Amino acid sequence: MNNIVAIVGRPNVGKSTLFNRLIQRREAIVDSVSGVTRDRNYGKSEWNGKEFSVIDTGGYIRGSDDVFESEIRKQVELAIDEADVIIFVVDVEEGITPMDDAVAKLLRKVTKPVLLAVNKVDNSMREKDAIEFYNLGLGEYFTFASISGSGTGDLLDALIDAFPIKPLPTQEEIVLPRFAVVGRPNAGKSSFINALIGRDRYIVTDIAGTTRDSIDTKFDRFGFEFNLVDTAGIRRKAKVKEDLEFYSVMRSVRAIEHSDVCLLIIDATRGFEGQDQSIFWLAEKNRKGVVILVNKWDLVEKETMSTRDYEVKIREQLQPFTDVPILFVSALTKQRLLKALEATVKVYEDRSQRISTSKFNDYMLKIIENHPPPALKGKFVKIKYCMQLPTPTPQFVFFANMPQYVKEAYKRFLENKIREHWDFSGVPIDIYIREK
Repeated sequence: MNNIVAIVGRPNVGKSTLFNRLIQRREAIVDSVSGVTRDRNYGKSEWNGKEFSVIDTGGYIRGSDDVFESEIRKQVELAIDEADVIIFVVDVEEGITPMDDAVAKLLRKVTKPVLLAVNKVDNSMREKDAIEFYNLGLGEYFTFASISGSGTGDLLDALIDAFPIKPLPTQEEIVLPRFAVVGRPNAGKSSFINALIGRDRYIVTDIAGTTRDSIDTKFDRFGFEFNLVDTAGIRRKAKVKEDLEFYSVMRSVRAIEHSDVCLLIIDATRGFEGQDQSIFWLAEKNRKGVVILVNKWDLVEKETMSTRDYEVKIREQLQPFTDVPILFVSALTKQRLLKALEATVKVYEDRSQRISTSKFNDYMLKIIENHPPPALKGKFVKIKYCMQLPTPTPQFVFFANMPQYVKEAYKRFLENKIREHWDFSGVPIDIYIREK
């Protein structure tokens, strides 16, 4: 188990900038607007040969009008509970504020090591100004500038020294499958993950766009083990007006690119809209497995055959890639959540299945013999051999004498025949025709 470090403090003191510097990636959104980080953001870092995990928290607030205030405070307290060492970030430019006092009061009750880090100290005058932070009652402090990186070395040296001694791991870390939870804002993505893991890992409100960062959560329950990625809601480009929402959309796209299977959550009360389609085709374009979860099904008035009708409408909009699992769930009532997990794991397994060349030829060549490609300009296309390529996603190659005459319609025919015999539900397939 890696040591865990929580970065806490009031809003806009530079916690996310320090977080990005520690993990050496622009993972957390950084903006001059305070309160941008709302959830706990996880990352990995290394210093002097020691690896550790870092948690970037939302700014600790008391007495504001922000609807997220109590939720952010809860998330900060959860992060402190999870951490081995806490870095409390303050701002030398503003000095000690009442909110700093509130955080310090909370941290003085904690038995874990607390490192007081004074940010924005980039000259000798500010070094002198930092002395006032002794008044917080947390002992020695460390001065640094998160933007330039000066002083972070001393802070990290102290951090490594503060780690508790833990037994060495007995086995190598296993690379787990990554399942990205994607969809429009306010479709219920965070509620879905909270319902699965059984605790409030993510902030959930009725305001669209609460989740702005993509965050990993390891899931190990009910016999399943994988990483869940909750993403910021994806909106049309025309609706992306704020800079920070632009970053959120980009991060969601990146989460899809780096996942194995995407769980596309749609709002049953709104239907399968154009933006849901766009997200689906984005996942398909990146050759990811896809499972569609129709959330909030408990809020829909049921009629005879309503589930089937709803499913038919969705599949009509997915053509030609209609071989996708569609499940009707409710994150609120936890209806069919385990079935959703089973379907996702099945798609992941099917995505990596291998078909032996002999079995593939025995089955496909008979079909091709009975239904050969249409002749073009009096020329007949002959396919004598086929195989699955050794690629991470299912790709099949058919060797023909005149591959240029094989049209897309016949490629779709071959794909459909493959899907009829082997289970590739929710998995995009690539068909190539090459000259023998």
